[in-house]
Amino acid sequence: MEDAFPAPAGGAQAAGDAPDVDVIVIGGGVNGTGVARDAALRGLKVALFERHDLAFGASGNSSGMIHGGPRYLTTDPDVTYSSCLDSGHIQRIAPHLLFRIPFLVPVFAETELHAEATLATYDAFFDVYDRYQPLKRGKPHLRLTGDEMTALEPGLAAGARGGVTFDEWGIDGARLCVANAVDAIEHGSEVHVHTTVTELLRREDGSVHGVRFRQRIDGTSGTRTARLVVNATGAWAPITAALGGLPGDAARVRPGKGVHVFLDRRLTNYAVMANAIDGRQVFLMPWQNVSVLGTTDDDYYGDLDRVVATGDEVRYLFEAVARVFPSIWQARAIGTWGGVRPTLYEWGPNEDALSREHGIVDHAAHGADGLYSMLGGKLASYRQFAEEMTDVVAKRLGVAARCQTHVAPLPGGDETVDPMQLVVAGGMEAVTATRLEYRHGGRALRVLERMLKEPREAAVVCPCEPVTEAEIRYTVAHELARTVDDVSRRTRLGLGVCGGARCAARCGRIVAEMTGRSPRDGLTLAHGFLAGAARKRAAAVGPDQARQEALALASLRAELGRAPSGAEPRQEDPDYEAWR
Repeated sequence: MEDAFPAPAGGAQAAGDAPDVDVIVIGGGVNGTGVARDAALRGLKVALFERHDLAFGASGNSSGMIHGGPRYLTTDPDVTYSSCLDSGHIQRIAPHLLFRIPFLVPVFAETELHAEATLATYDAFFDVYDRYQPLKRGKPHLRLTGDEMTALEPGLAAGARGGVTFDEWGIDGARLCVANAVDAIEHGSEVHVHTTVTELLRREDGSVHGVRFRQRIDGTSGTRTARLVVNATGAWAPITAALGGLPGDAARVRPGKGVHVFLDRRLTNYAVMANAIDGRQVFLMPWQNVSVLGTTDDDYYGDLDRVVATGDEVRYLFEAVARVFPSIWQARAIGTWGGVRPTLYEWGPNEDALSREHGIVDHAAHGADGLYSMLGGKLASYRQFAEEMTDVVAKRLGVAARCQTHVAPLPGGDETVDPMQLVVAGGMEAVTATRLEYRHGGRALRVLERMLKEPREAAVVCPCEPVTEAEIRYTVAHELARTVDDVSRRTRLGLGVCGGARCAARCGRIVAEMTGRSPRDGLTLAHGFLAGAARKRAAAVGPDQARQEALALASLRAELGRAPSGAEPRQEDPDYEAWR
């Protein structure tokens, strides 16, 4: 199959030649795709380059919430305001992707006096937070007695003297990135995934006018020129800036690692807050069809391409939540994810005390005019950050068009589809239809069209989620999926209780067929996904499960012959490390 989004032809910009595009965006996270979409909606020509896949970094590995950030209310109230405001905008443009998560904050105290003081403090705090709730269609908090808390959630540990409840909004961060990227493409942008920017091109006067790139899957390379370049690579921002010879402090961030553990079932319909041994607030949260424990916040100096949870981080979360919700020990950990926050740099404060604000760096101050870096930020306020960056670009390029991303719906957000319509028309199970509509909104009808045209594509490939063959093929054809991992980010294939054992191989064959690779290459893609998933689960599984997974991987490696002729990945390939 011909690539729907081919790489641009190589060739450096000659003196006096018009640039290939108006702006190049480096980074396929929510900030980068947000800028690409905003700029495209304003009529600018855009090219986006992402070294891995859309949402590979923090955007796809966050807590999955578009929340107002009550924890920032006392130190960064502007962050709380902007997050709540943008939450309302995101609900308007992508209503299918959001779901309400009610939170319970139980109070356990040795004495009634201590409990009363704690409850009064919480009550006063959330009275202030309630002022922001209308911005994000939140409900006002309630103060509850111990009996009322237990009635709402019987799984709480005994002895709760009361608590408060408030609500936030959950979202699939990877789907949010994909939707922004697809909309940018449909408005004329180029989006290149699995494409590494290897150099920032600079003129004799030091100004930046483009990039040199290499595609990681087929090894082709080239250059692309632009009037401006935006570095939106998050925690990789200093590395990206260094590609142009900029000093180490030109785009400095303080990377903070956050990990989550997800469990094999929904244990509760409420998110439950708990205090860890060091006093940090963590949570147990129902998220789509699983439960999530999160999150940590630690300075990180490791490999940004291979962020995995450690055993002590997993135990830290389990022991904290178990003190208030002991039945988590009855659930099975089926995986972890870890991301690195690109927090604004500051020396000295504890990680929790760092600002979640964002900032734009104009590298003209470093002799690299034409290059900008986006630093900091949160998933909840990505759209505002993207708007601020695009305002700078538009002003610099003399574009008068105003931002439309707060009112223009994202793909799938412009039409409401009743899942029962999919059930009746496509004959799929209700759960399959509901999950499909959640991920694609109105564009679920396009997946349905594939099923009706090719009935065999209605078959469920991943029964845990579930995901149909038609949806897999749709993500490859229209959403830039090029590997099994890519499909998994877009559909959650392989993230259920089987860990991909029942679906990765078949998905790999489908991806290989649609991208012009051999069936053996498809098995290699499946092995890369399974090995990567096993590596992420290793910190959370027990010895019996670890031995079973090792046996399953060994069987697949034997089927592949370890290094099948012509199918062994190159070192630059996205699945190379997993293969090794």
